[in-house]
Amino acid sequence: MTKRQSRDERGPRLDPHTVVRTALELLDEKGLEALSTRAVADRLGVRMNTVLWHVKTKTRLLELMADAVLGEIPLDGLPGTPDERVRELARRLRRALLAHRDGAALVVGTYGAEPHTLRFADALVGALLDSGRDGREAAWTAWTITYFALGLAQEEQAASTQALPGRLARAVSPTSHPALHRVREHLDADSFGERFEFGLAAILTPPGAAGGPGA
Repeated sequence: MTKRQSRDERGPRLDPHTVVRTALELLDEKGLEALSTRAVADRLGVRMNTVLWHVKTKTRLLELMADAVLGEIPLDGLPGTPDERVRELARRLRRALLAHRDGAALVVGTYGAEPHTLRFADALVGALLDSGRDGREAAWTAWTITYFALGLAQEEQAASTQALPGRLARAVSPTSHPALHRVREHLDADSFGERFEFGLAAILTPPGAAGGPGA
C-alpha cells in the first residue's frame, strides 16, 4: 500500500479552503500555467479525485482562488471621505492582485460572483454612491476601476518575468509612429505605480473639471 493510498483510505481531512490555499501556494511558486488539480493533489498527497470532490472542476478551483485573493483585501480602516475611500479601495485591490504571482491573470479569467468578491464590490460601489454618483455611474465607475486595476496589474506582473523595460520605446519609429515618438520617454514599463494613480485620478475626475490629471 502506498503512502497516498493509505492517506486516501483514511479519508484525509480536507476541505475547499485547504485545497484553495494549497493551490495559491502552488500559484506563487510555479505560476498560473503550471497550476493543475493534479499538482494540487500531489502537494496534498491525495488522489486527484479527492481534490475534485471538494472543488468539482479546475474552473471552479480557479474561481475559488480568485475569490480568496480578493478576500485578502481588508475593508477596515478606510477613509471617511467617499472619494478617498474609493481611491483606497482601488489601491488595496491592486496590492492584493500583486501579492500573488499571476494574481491579476487569475482574477481576469474568472467570473466574480463569489462572497469575497461581492463584499469588495459592495464596498466600492457603496463609496461611489456615497460620493453622490447615481446608480448607473456608480456601477459603471466600479467596473472601470476594476478593469483598469486588473489590466495594469497584469501588465506589471508580465513585465516582472519578461525583458520589457524600454522595449516599446525602442520599437517606436519617428516616421511610422510620430505621435508615439514624441512621448517615447513616457513609455516606461517601470512606472506602474505612477500610471495607476494617474489613471485612477482620470477615472474619478469629472470631464472638464479643474485639477484633473496633468492639469
